[in-house]
Amino acid sequence: MIDRYALPELREIFSERGRLELWLRIELLAVEALNRDGVVPDADWQRIREAATAVDAQRAREIEQESQHDVIAFLRSVTERLGPEGRWLHYGLTSSDVLDTATAVQLRDATGVVERELSGLIAVVRRLAIEHRRTPMVGRSHGIHAEPITFGFKAAGWYAELGRDAERLARARETVSVGAISGAVGTHANVSAEVERFVCDALGLQPDPASTQVVSRDRHAELLTTLAVLGGTLERIAVEIRHLQRTEVSEAFEPFGAGQQGSSAMPHKRNPVLAERVSGMARLLRADAIVGLENMALWHERDISHSSAERFVFERALGVAAYATRTLAGILDGLEVDADRMRNNLEASGGAVYSEALLLAMIAKGAERQAAYRLVQGAAKRAWSGERSFSEELRADEGVAAWLTRDEIDRAMDLGHHLGGIDATYRALGLDAAAD
Repeated sequence: MIDRYALPELREIFSERGRLELWLRIELLAVEALNRDGVVPDADWQRIREAATAVDAQRAREIEQESQHDVIAFLRSVTERLGPEGRWLHYGLTSSDVLDTATAVQLRDATGVVERELSGLIAVVRRLAIEHRRTPMVGRSHGIHAEPITFGFKAAGWYAELGRDAERLARARETVSVGAISGAVGTHANVSAEVERFVCDALGLQPDPASTQVVSRDRHAELLTTLAVLGGTLERIAVEIRHLQRTEVSEAFEPFGAGQQGSSAMPHKRNPVLAERVSGMARLLRADAIVGLENMALWHERDISHSSAERFVFERALGVAAYATRTLAGILDGLEVDADRMRNNLEASGGAVYSEALLLAMIAKGAERQAAYRLVQGAAKRAWSGERSFSEELRADEGVAAWLTRDEIDRAMDLGHHLGGIDATYRALGLDAAAD
């Protein structure tokens, strides 16, 4: 992650120091387990525990220039400070045991950061749904005015989807929180399942019940695709804010600081740059999901075609997801909602948004559906190009008058009737009591 978008807590999780400390911890836990099993003498374990307390990252980098193998370089940098007891480090293990188990810890902890950011976003969206439960606005389909809704109803839809994202993310974190200390090709021939269990328990992981030389990458693909789905939700909301901020709409605006500047050329501009940033980051998450899927198919029990890609993709995807989630929470927490503009836009069509209710009212009185449709549509067409509003056209239309009185037209065009049904959504989401 570049500094512009990096969260400090994620930078720490994926730092070189953090990674090497994890590797050392795994190696020491494996030696401790072997000591408990009577394989490693007590005196050797005591000397290792006292001397192998840190990793010299600079020395490891120097050795890697020669060995071209990061785990071997790490091991040599540790064991060259030990005596004969150093032979017990990495006993029965293969590189992937250390790498994949450490990666599981990193992914679990980093996913937890994303979950915390998502929890904060959900709280903000919940507040918006409750606060604007009765803030009327026009609903749109195809970008065209459709029927009345409220801004809170829109936010309630976001709340529901983000809740599903949270559930998916929790499942993905559990799925990826597995380690493997099973040796070359995963058969436990030279390191027992008891050692594996001891190491994983100490790290808060589950042992992979059927690893090969690596933990199967379907687990990692699930996490990356879950992050991509989360990105899709974030972008859905961000795109909505971008549309609502358009000059022609002007119903809601992302925060704009006192000293902020929107355009280098046009001083009047107030651009939705934060929402656009979220949209861009969602594209990265979708691309990273493809990497995860590509990494699933390895040769036989193991190759390293996934390795170089994973050095980038895990830190980037989790970092992008956390940053984008935090950014959207900031947008919505400071969102400027223009309820008056929403109401004006709702009324701009002169009542055309009630066309379905009028159609249904005529059908209920006995009109044939297509005949009633043509009458209501005709009034709408005349309103588009004429001087009278839709409601005025309806009242002047003899065909409509044959089925509906003026009072019945007014009842069909009642805003309260159209918004009453959203209470069911609030009840279904558990927001009803809070809203009341």
